Amino acid sequence: MKRKILVLLPDLRGGGAERLNLVLAEEFLRQGHAVEFVLLQARGALLAEAEGRFPVHALGCTRMRQAPLRLARYLRERRPDALLAAMWPLTGIAGLATRLAGRPTRLVASEHNDFRHMPSLKPAERWALKRFGRRLYGPCHGVVAVSDGVAESLREVAGLPPERVTVIHNPVRPLPPDPMTDDDRARLGGWLEGEARLIAIGTLKRQKGFDVLLRALADLQQRCDARLLILGEGPLRGELETLAAELGVAESVWLPGFRPNPGTFLREADVFVLSSNWEGFGNVIVEALAAGVPVVSTDCPSGPAEILDGGRYGRLVPVGDPSALSSAVEDTLTEPHPSDPLVARAADFRPATAADAYLRLLADP
Repeated sequence: MKRKILVLLPDLRGGGAERLNLVLAEEFLRQGHAVEFVLLQARGALLAEAEGRFPVHALGCTRMRQAPLRLARYLRERRPDALLAAMWPLTGIAGLATRLAGRPTRLVASEHNDFRHMPSLKPAERWALKRFGRRLYGPCHGVVAVSDGVAESLREVAGLPPERVTVIHNPVRPLPPDPMTDDDRARLGGWLEGEARLIAIGTLKRQKGFDVLLRALADLQQRCDARLLILGEGPLRGELETLAAELGVAESVWLPGFRPNPGTFLREADVFVLSSNWEGFGNVIVEALAAGVPVVSTDCPSGPAEILDGGRYGRLVPVGDPSALSSAVEDTLTEPHPSDPLVARAADFRPATAADAYLRLLADP
């Protein structure tokens, strides 16, 4: 049966959760379902892409407390069959809104972060999840965790029993590489000419551990001409630029900002490096595997070890250890993983598989 599905997000910034919901929506649409995005605010690097494919409605919420009533009114107006809400606290807000709407809407909550490693989770929220987690997720007909680690955190922090949580690994549909623009080719000429071209992708924030990556680069440069490209934007740009200068690697680091198609740059890289302190899943690892690029990743909670099958498809190192990260990158440059098994592993995360799993939860029993 074809269904009307609303996808609820804070906005459409260029993050992994936002990208994966676009991928899911494309699959839902391909299977004949009607899909609409509902945002707290109409903003973000992926907004134009979404508006080109789907109806997008902004609730115009400047504060989270405005969301339940505005969402409830919109649910009564649009009368969807199902609502897919992504990321706490929206998952809790969606449950309240569906109750306030007073009409049947099948609700699925998807959590993309490990609650045990979320600095943004306020003490009051952590207390509420611990004490009332089962009630907060009570209206949900399905609760999705994007990795085993996220599922464990839902059990530990929110008290959800194992049977209430379904693990569905993120779908990743890498975009075909675009030709690099003349501007980017000129700007990144020094990186492209490097003996060892490293690439990292992610928002410039504490979670991503880019300070550790810069220290690893400084160590690696004592032994080879390694150069680093970081695709992403964020609040730590100035701090990272200062650290690069202090470490003497500023001339070997490029920070061009967010790029919507990382495949354009991955195909030029020798090694993809994920230096995160924590993840929910790690979509960019799958994108690197799909491009056939060898991967070095921290063994952080949660996701990288699951994607890389405990190190079978890429090297894993301890979190926060620049020396170990540097050594693993050097080993990978010397003995890279063959590309064919990496590409085959990426295919395990094909969007159709994940979309079918979500649709089973979004459908009436």
